Amino acid sequence: MIRLRSAIGGLPVYVAGKPAPRLVEAPSFKLSSNENPFPPLPGVIEATMAAVARMNRYPDITNAELTSALSSRLGVPGEQLAFGTGSVAVLYHLLQAACEAGDEVIFAWRSFEAYPIATPVTGATQVPVPLGPGAVHDLDAMRRAVTPATKAIMLCTPNNPTGPALQHQPVIDFIDSLPDHIMIVLDEAYVEFVTDPEGLRGLEAMIGRPNVVVLRTFSKAYGLAGFRVGYCVADPAVAAAVRAVSLPFGVSVAAQAAVIASLDAEALLFDRVAELIKARDALAVGLRDLGFEVPDSQANFVWLPAGPDTEAYAAAFARAGVAVRPYASGGDWDGLRITVGDPAANARVLEVAAALAAPAAN
Repeated sequence: MIRLRSAIGGLPVYVAGKPAPRLVEAPSFKLSSNENPFPPLPGVIEATMAAVARMNRYPDITNAELTSALSSRLGVPGEQLAFGTGSVAVLYHLLQAACEAGDEVIFAWRSFEAYPIATPVTGATQVPVPLGPGAVHDLDAMRRAVTPATKAIMLCTPNNPTGPALQHQPVIDFIDSLPDHIMIVLDEAYVEFVTDPEGLRGLEAMIGRPNVVVLRTFSKAYGLAGFRVGYCVADPAVAAAVRAVSLPFGVSVAAQAAVIASLDAEALLFDRVAELIKARDALAVGLRDLGFEVPDSQANFVWLPAGPDTEAYAAAFARAGVAVRPYASGGDWDGLRITVGDPAANARVLEVAAALAAPAAN
């Protein structure tokens, strides 16, 4: 009988967003996975089809064209970039390169559900720190959680699933108050949706701080969730370590082509992002007007606190043809993450929420 590592049996299961419920006489909507509701940007399908015609060939293992395009776009040297199948894969590689048994990884909770999976896989110990008021990272509490064993700290901004973004100067002060051997990972999967002028500027935070790593993805704003391309920007030695532990040929031929074409179409991309931001803010206001305490979201989703009613609320949305993402663990941060969709989807969300709020108003 093969003996598997003991850590594997204790890993939580990553829960994907459910598909849209099927209704007989009305449209249904999947708002459970933070997907972009817009179709691919111009030129992306054509570039992808041309790449698919070369499917008998391996992808470029160095992602050379992709690296060049993104390096130019971000204004960083290509040696600071490492790619993977989504930012979550890059996160796994990053922790594998840095952590081992005896190390500790600090992250806020509730936050991205991959953190408590990726951490113990490396042999390290997870140190979750409860969110503070307003569903934001409690940086003071996270600082107090630091021990001589701390190897990495994850800062998810905007925070998935609650939505608020960290502000720049408090994060800079936080980083500079810590020993520089601790790796600070700034998870900016939703950075394109941030409108707060005081919001964290991850690439700027890296300047002069080789222990800071930025994670980003093309799944959300760029609408390439199905192709799974993410990346990190890091000190060249860290980026090289991530590339060293990454699976060879991880980013497919079609995915590389799709990203390059999407970067070429960024003017339209940011027009679409602006529409989603406007819809996000309207959805949040609509929910607050119904009496729900919705945090300030800087992402492409809103958070609906539901506490012990989380599963019941999710079921009510499902009956109305809307798949949302429930987080129900019996803790203080139970609720629903609702992705911003097209106008019809957002209107349906407010209809269901009004029905849920009605008993409380009577």
